Amino acid sequence: LLTEYVSKKDKKARIFIIHRIDKDTSGVLVVAKNEKIKNLLQHKWQDIVKKRQYIAICEGVFKEKEGTVKSYLKENVNHLMYSTNDKTGQFSVTHYKVLKQTSKYSMVDVCIDSGRKNQIRVHMGDLNHKVVGDERYGPVSNHIDRLGLHAYVLEFIHPVTNKLMTFKAQIPSVFNGLFNNK
Repeated sequence: LLTEYVSKKDKKARIFIIHRIDKDTSGVLVVAKNEKIKNLLQHKWQDIVKKRQYIAICEGVFKEKEGTVKSYLKENVNHLMYSTNDKTGQFSVTHYKVLKQTSKYSMVDVCIDSGRKNQIRVHMGDLNHKVVGDERYGPVSNHIDRLGLHAYVLEFIHPVTNKLMTFKAQIPSVFNGLFNNK
């Protein structure tokens, strides 16, 4: 869809993906309109990103309403990520705060210091609160017919202008629907 949108404005236009979010995650995704900016952004990405915030819909009621998960993430032979104390893994930090709950679900604001493959899904699982709709790591139930993960804030320093760029995406209505009148 994004390439179609860009090509409607200019048939020769291309987009360059800067970073990735999990395949079934919705929300903010940064692309560049030219290769020079793509290379600048990608080269400095870990240093220029200031905030990565997500909404996760997780199973169950959290005992601790906010906290931080820290672990090293490694990938197994089936390409699934897992937490370990093995320092040869990639160090990962996930902060969370419960926003809303029912007896079955929690809406959690998640901020990650590191952007590792499947980091949020693994860390929520470490807390015994799998992300709803997660077919790789998660629960059997899926009352929203999608992965309950949405990238809603991304902030970074533009590599050319040095200005703080903030991008936000509205939380999907299906997420809030789980918590209405409950």
